[in-house]
Amino acid sequence: MKIYADNAATTRVDEEVLQAMMLYFTQDFGNPSSIYEMGRNAQKTINEARKQLAEIINCDAGELFYTSGGTESINWAIKSVAKKYAKKGKHIITSKIEHHAVLHSLESLVKDGFEVTYLDVDNMGFISLDELEKSIRKDTILITVMTANNEIGTIQPVEQIGEIAKKHGVLFHTDAVQAFGHIEIDVKKMNIDLLSISGHKFNAPKGIGALYMRKGLYLPAYLDGGGQENHRRSGTENVAFIVGMSLAAKKASERMKENNDHLNKLKERLIDGILSNIPYSRLNSPREKVLSGVTNFSIEFIEGESLLLMLDLRGICASSGSACTSGSLDPSHVLLAIGLIHEVAHGSLRISFDHSNTMEDVEQILKILPEVVSRLREMSPTWEKIEKN
Repeated sequence: MKIYADNAATTRVDEEVLQAMMLYFTQDFGNPSSIYEMGRNAQKTINEARKQLAEIINCDAGELFYTSGGTESINWAIKSVAKKYAKKGKHIITSKIEHHAVLHSLESLVKDGFEVTYLDVDNMGFISLDELEKSIRKDTILITVMTANNEIGTIQPVEQIGEIAKKHGVLFHTDAVQAFGHIEIDVKKMNIDLLSISGHKFNAPKGIGALYMRKGLYLPAYLDGGGQENHRRSGTENVAFIVGMSLAAKKASERMKENNDHLNKLKERLIDGILSNIPYSRLNSPREKVLSGVTNFSIEFIEGESLLLMLDLRGICASSGSACTSGSLDPSHVLLAIGLIHEVAHGSLRISFDHSNTMEDVEQILKILPEVVSRLREMSPTWEKIEKN
């Protein structure tokens, strides 16, 4: 039986969510743009789902727009701000540990003459608010800093970032893909202008997300076509997935404290077990201000890819970082940013749980992982030298 411990990459679709979605594949499958009853019912369903999602982050339903996922939401937010405010300025501030959807969007803007300041982070992945404020210039139009990191789980001081942005009249976008459904988010309290989410991180399907856009921004449309989503994002709405994401978000919000309490118990046992039983292991995630389900370690004198393959053979699904870069031979940019050298960063292991994981899963990982590490180190000439010394 496999142990799935890579929930930061994606989560299993909740059974109740799946059942709720099925109706809109087979019975109420009308196009929301159609004027007959089946179409009107579909549009009504979308509006109800949007209102439910909006309540969770304390915004108006009209400020939420459905997308295909986090990547589209992030691209839309960043590139549309750049397009609208280019005459005001071409300077954007971000951090060095953002998801590649943010970093690559910014790289594309640099080719068009924009300038990006990349904020350093400390050894636990936190930005400096002082450095952020000092980096703001007269031509700064956007600050984009993620709510929580997808590799090490660090939760940034989003409310303070929003205050600084508002104080200087700069728009603030946050990639909340990894955080939504796992921590409380209030866009008004946090002074967030733009926020990106993706359903598959909280037990909804892949391929559905949303962008919160504060009322009054009037950013350019990202997709042109039939004028759906109030003429801001054309394309026939995916009613079933919208229903699924809304229900999954509601369930995640209602059971958030219960889930986090459970996950923190699993995490503390995992951390203690790994650090006490595997020599030359390092915790890369902070112990506080961190997502309860995400934990990242470096295990020296092994290769992360070999570790993951051997764990897979023993029935454990884990990762070495972002699923979007799992095929890359380069070490994680996040781990390099927090100060790890290449050799240590290459031996990284991210274990990410959700509410379905159990303490039995943790104990099984703690049994198998040291055995796998020991086997890999036996094949390492570097480890042989360490043992001799």
